[in-house]
Amino acid sequence: MLHAHQAVNIFTGEEWLIDSAILEENGTIKAVVPNGHIPSSANVTNYTTGFLAPCFIDLQIYGAYGSLLSVYPTAGTLKKIYEYCSAGGAPYFQPTVATNSYDVFYQCVDAVREYRNGGGKGVIGLHVEGPWINKAKKGAHVEQFIHSPTREEAHALLEYGKGVISMITLAPEICSTEVIELIRSYGVIISAGHSNATFSEANGGFSNGIETATHLFNAMSPLQHRAPGIVGAVLHHDKVRCSIVADGYHVDFPVVSIAKRVMQERLFFITDAVTETAFGDYPHKLVGDKYESEGILSGSALTMAKCVKNGVDEAGIELSEALRMASLYPAQVVGLDQELGRFADGYKAAFVVMNDDLEAMQVVGSAFL
Repeated sequence: MLHAHQAVNIFTGEEWLIDSAILEENGTIKAVVPNGHIPSSANVTNYTTGFLAPCFIDLQIYGAYGSLLSVYPTAGTLKKIYEYCSAGGAPYFQPTVATNSYDVFYQCVDAVREYRNGGGKGVIGLHVEGPWINKAKKGAHVEQFIHSPTREEAHALLEYGKGVISMITLAPEICSTEVIELIRSYGVIISAGHSNATFSEANGGFSNGIETATHLFNAMSPLQHRAPGIVGAVLHHDKVRCSIVADGYHVDFPVVSIAKRVMQERLFFITDAVTETAFGDYPHKLVGDKYESEGILSGSALTMAKCVKNGVDEAGIELSEALRMASLYPAQVVGLDQELGRFADGYKAAFVVMNDDLEAMQVVGSAFL
C-alpha cells in the first residue's frame, strides 16, 4: 500500500520543501513530491503543524527510566532505552556501556542479541566505551578496570561481540597498532576518547584508521597554545568526526558554536544520557538537569530533540545544520547514510514529527532496523 505523509514543511536532509509529501511503500521512500502530485491510490496522512525531518540517531546512551545497561544488561533495559530515544525523535540508537569488567561487557552483548532475536527495534550495535582508556582522563569511569589491552583479550572480546559490538572508544596512546588494526578487521568503528594523547599521538591514531572521537572537549587533553593535544588534533584534522554533548554542562554553548564553525559537517550530537541508579559501579544521581556520580559530572539528561533545540537556541546553529547533526552526520559515522539521514528514493521511511518549538511529537516508520 502506497502511503503519502503530507506536511506544510518538510526538511529532506538537504533542503526545505513546502506543501509536499513523502511517498512510501513497505517502509521504503519512493519519492518526495508536491501535494498536487500525490497519486489518488495513496493512503494520505496529513501533518498540519510543525515539520517532518529524517529521524535522529543517538550513538551514545547508557540507560533510561531507571535501568542503566551496565547494571541491568537485559532486553528489557534496551526496550526502555528505545522508548526514551524514540520520545526524543531518535528511534535508532547505540546503547553504550562504560568501562567495566569483561563479564559485564559480555552480558551487554548477550542483552543486545536477546533484544534483537525478540524483535526489538532500533539498536544499531553496542558501543563499548573503555576500558582501554587513559586513567589521566577517566572522568567518571571506574579506575580499577582501566588498562592497556593485550591482543589476546581484545580478540576474545571482539569474537564474543561479533555482529553486536559496533563501536569502541579507546585512548590511542595506550593501544598498540596491532590492537587497533585487529579491531578494525572486525568492522568495528574506533572512536578516540578518554585520552591524554599529544597532538602527534592523536594524529598517529587518526592515520592508523581511527575516524571518530568521543564527546569533544570532555575527557581529552585540551587545546593549549604550546600543546594542542587531542582536542587540537580533532579540530585541525580535515576528516575525523567527533561527537559533542550540547547540554551547556559538558561544554559551554559558545564553545559548541566555535567547534561547529571549525568542524562544520564533522561535528555531530550525542546525548551521552544516563539514568538515575544507586546500584553498581556507576551510581548516577540527577542534579538539576544533569547527572553526577560521586560529585563528578557523569552524563546528561538530554534527548536528541533537546540537542537540536539547544544547538539552535543556545549555540546559534542554523536549524538545517542542527537537524543534520542529529541525523545525517551520525548516520555517516556508522555507515548508514545510504539508508538514513535523508528523504530520497530507496531510503528508509523513518522520520520525526517536530513542532515549532523544536519538540519531537512522534517518530514514524514501519520498522526501525
